[in-house]
Amino acid sequence: MVKLGKKPSKGRQKIEIRFIEDKAKRQVTLCKRKGGIFKKCSELQLLCGAHVAVAIFSKKEEEERPQPQGDGEPPAPAAGGRRTSRAGNVFALGTPSVDHVLRRLAPLPGDEMGPFLPAGAERAAVEAAAQELTEAEALVKAEKDRMSAVGEKVLQAAEAGGRRFWWEADVEALGEAELPEFARALQRVRETVQREADKRRASAPPAAPWHP
Repeated sequence: MVKLGKKPSKGRQKIEIRFIEDKAKRQVTLCKRKGGIFKKCSELQLLCGAHVAVAIFSKKEEEERPQPQGDGEPPAPAAGGRRTSRAGNVFALGTPSVDHVLRRLAPLPGDEMGPFLPAGAERAAVEAAAQELTEAEALVKAEKDRMSAVGEKVLQAAEAGGRRFWWEADVEALGEAELPEFARALQRVRETVQREADKRRASAPPAAPWHP
């Protein structure tokens, strides 16, 4: 559903710059820092007219499955329990594109004249892309605000009915804007519970045969 409660912010804190061991925290940090770098690069181009190209390569870590050593021999333990796959993610940003910047600085054979836009048209293209990004961010923020408002109304309906959990809210107290989101949230809860039940059922030991 939506975030039904906001965590109080601790504000800006100085952190130690070192490798993050926790995989989940490392992924969150990558997403946040990557977005900040891309935003600064876009602003640098818009403010100064600089040609900027950035590429970020993140390695993909996968669980390593132990392989049997031979007949009757137990699987060999994995070194560290993980292996690093050659496959990963690549995030790139260029103004107006990475290819454009690279070919401007190091033209390919036959590109000596350069298939480049005039300076004015190039800047207009970058500004148009920045405007589209701003509009998209505004739409995302509006949708988050809408979902937060829906969540608040669901919580209020649950509290008004003396219920402890949001999924116990009285549907009669919800309006047309809240009911569809409430129904989708209940469906997701149901699917999550069903998956957990199936997982536990599959891992449970077989029941002993019953003899009268």
